[in-house]
Amino acid sequence: MAALHGWRLCPRCGGPLDLARAPATVSCPACSFTAYANPVPAANALVVDEDGRLLLARRARDPARGRWDAPGGFVEEGEHPLDTLVRELREETGLEVEPLGFAGVWADWYGDGDDAAATLGLYWHARVAGGALAAADDVAELAWFRADELPSVDELAFPSVAQALAAWRSGR
Repeated sequence: MAALHGWRLCPRCGGPLDLARAPATVSCPACSFTAYANPVPAANALVVDEDGRLLLARRARDPARGRWDAPGGFVEEGEHPLDTLVRELREETGLEVEPLGFAGVWADWYGDGDDAAATLGLYWHARVAGGALAAADDVAELAWFRADELPSVDELAFPSVAQALAAWRSGR
């Protein structure tokens, strides 16, 4: 569902919104407020160990609780995506990582129904630079997978994760 679904009144002045360009944009004729339905950026890592195995995180929360995901998270306002990547990996895995090359970008949806948000997953290759592996924050479990042992598409949290893993596997 689009980010602006159901918007009828301006969040600034309370006046009725112009919905002519909805669901992509809504605007307020009274105070000139405009909102755009942009995707939410997330920074994710394809972390590979010295044995060539890829690190995946089992989600502890919805959406997609219990499914495998690439570690990472949402970019905070004013934060550079690479800073997000390093922060999220430290929070979720206990690891300090060094981002390497950019792996790709995949669009997706986070959640279901009216609560779903469009996302833009930015993926980087990364290597472990320190720390101790420990599932934390919103991660229930961490595991290393060889390319031929990756979870099935049905076990992955989001279609974009499947796309990123397929690209990783084919680029090895």
